[in-house]
Amino acid sequence: MSELAMITTVSKRARRSRRRSERWIPLWLTGPAAVFFLVLLGMPLLMTLALSFYTFDYTAGIDKTLTFTNYSDVLFDGYFHEIFLRTYGISLVTTVLCALLGAPEAYILYRMRSPWRSIFLLVTLGPLLISVVVRTLGWVLLIGGNGLLSQFLQAVGLVGSRGMSLMYSHTGVVIAMVHVLVPFMVISVWASLRKVDLSTGDAALSLGAKPFTVLRRVIFPQVLPGVLSGSLIVFALTASYFATPSIIGGRRLKVVATSVYDEYLSTMNWPLGASISVVLLVLNVAIVMSYSRWVERRFRRTLGEG
Repeated sequence: MSELAMITTVSKRARRSRRRSERWIPLWLTGPAAVFFLVLLGMPLLMTLALSFYTFDYTAGIDKTLTFTNYSDVLFDGYFHEIFLRTYGISLVTTVLCALLGAPEAYILYRMRSPWRSIFLLVTLGPLLISVVVRTLGWVLLIGGNGLLSQFLQAVGLVGSRGMSLMYSHTGVVIAMVHVLVPFMVISVWASLRKVDLSTGDAALSLGAKPFTVLRRVIFPQVLPGVLSGSLIVFALTASYFATPSIIGGRRLKVVATSVYDEYLSTMNWPLGASISVVLLVLNVAIVMSYSRWVERRFRRTLGEG
C-alpha cells in the first residue's frame, strides 16, 4: 500500500471516529439536565399517579389497596364535570380577552419610537416582577363590595347604597386573570413582530389600501404565530392557576386547582385530590398537543410545505 493510500485510510478512520464521538455530545450536554428534570418533576408525578389509585376512608385514612374508584368519581360525577367545565370556560374567555388586548398592545408598543417604546414596554411587563398574590389582592381592593369601583359607581349613582361586588363571580376572576396573564401574550406577539417586515404595510398603504385592511391582511397574518403561541401559553397557565381563582373566586367558585387544594388540606382525601390532578394534567397535555399539531398543519399548508 502506497503512502498516499495509507494517509487517506487513516484520515477516513479519524473522520469516522470524530463523527461517532460527536454523536454523543448532545447526550452528554443534555444528560445532566434530563436527570435533574426526571428527579425533580418525574418522581413527584409518578408518586402522585400511584397515590391516585389508593383507597381512602374517613375513619381509617389512606389505605394502599388499589382501586379505580377515585377516577370513576372524577370522570362520572356531575359535580366534577361542572368544575372542569367552569375551569376551561374561564380559561377560554381569559385567552380570548388576552389575545384581543395583548396583540394590539404589542403592535402599538412596537410602532413607538425610543425612548417611549422602552418605557411603556417596562410598564406593560413590570407586573411580572410583582407577586401574583399581591396583584390579586390589589384587585380585591378594586372590585370588592367596599372597593374603589363600588365607591365610584355609588358616587355617580349607578348602584345603590349597598354597592356592587365582583368578588366570587366569573367576571371578577376573568378580569384578574387577564391582568395577570396578558403580559405573556404581549411577549409572544412582540417576538413575532421582531421578525415582521413593516415595510410591507407601508407598501400596501402606498398602493391604496386602507389602514385597517393593512392590519387585517398584511400585518396580522405575519404575527398570527405569536398570537397562537401566546394563546397556548395563556390557556395552559389559566387552566392550572390557583392563587387568583382562590382569592377572587373563593370557595363559591371552585376551579380544578382549588378543588385539588380542598381535597388535600380540607377533607384530607389525598387519593381523590391526586386523581383530579392526574385528570387535569392529561386533559391539559391532550389539549396543548392537539392545538400545537393544528397550528403546525395550518402553517405548513400556508407556507406550502405540506
